[in-house]
Amino acid sequence: MPLNTPQLEKLIEDCLTKFYDSRLLGLQNLSLKKILKKKNPYLYRALGVEKASEIVEEIMRAHVTSSGETIFGNVFFEPIARAAAGGRVAAMEGGDVVIEYRGRFLALAVKSGPNWGNADQHKRQSQNFDALRRRLYKLNKRFDPLVGQSYGQQQSEPTENSRFRRLSGQIFWQEITGDKDFYLKLIRLMRDVPAKHKPKFKADWDHAVNRFTREFMDEFCQPDGAIDWEKLVQFNSSAKQKKRKR
Repeated sequence: MPLNTPQLEKLIEDCLTKFYDSRLLGLQNLSLKKILKKKNPYLYRALGVEKASEIVEEIMRAHVTSSGETIFGNVFFEPIARAAAGGRVAAMEGGDVVIEYRGRFLALAVKSGPNWGNADQHKRQSQNFDALRRRLYKLNKRFDPLVGQSYGQQQSEPTENSRFRRLSGQIFWQEITGDKDFYLKLIRLMRDVPAKHKPKFKADWDHAVNRFTREFMDEFCQPDGAIDWEKLVQFNSSAKQKKRKR
């Protein structure tokens, strides 16, 4: 049974709350040194960055944006797609929802957007779909594997390496809900929920910036406040010493 507007609005609010809770937890568990290990100190030096707080905010923003895409897909797009399509959780790795129709099984893997993986990840997705196809073979229904990309305009048919359809944005949501305006309802029915959560996240963000800026200055700045670039590069890129076996 399709979700009515009040049900969808409540689901969107619940999913957004989980999204913000996950982001706050991510801030609390963030480690400055772990992030610095993955960043390019030469680039910051080449750009003429001289403020510790500027480096801290830049690496935090890049990390939170990257992780936010994954979190949003998991706690917002996936549960909404499952509820809106009336599907059940798929019992396979790399798949999210199975929707049974009269003559076919729609196996759905929900992704945030079009840029979700490389060729190897597409290959693994195909293998996961193939494993489910074999389990459902005896049910004598057409197996229809679909990667649903929650935004964007990409669509493609199966290929030898990517043995599944891909649909994005409006056409994806219309495929599983029958509603051509469903993709607009997702943004419309957020209402003022983001505005309610933003102050708390902003406060925690500012606290994290202050905390990590102090840590960065203690570890990677000279007594006069200048960034010690050589120390930062050594931390990021120096060769690890192998332990000798006794």
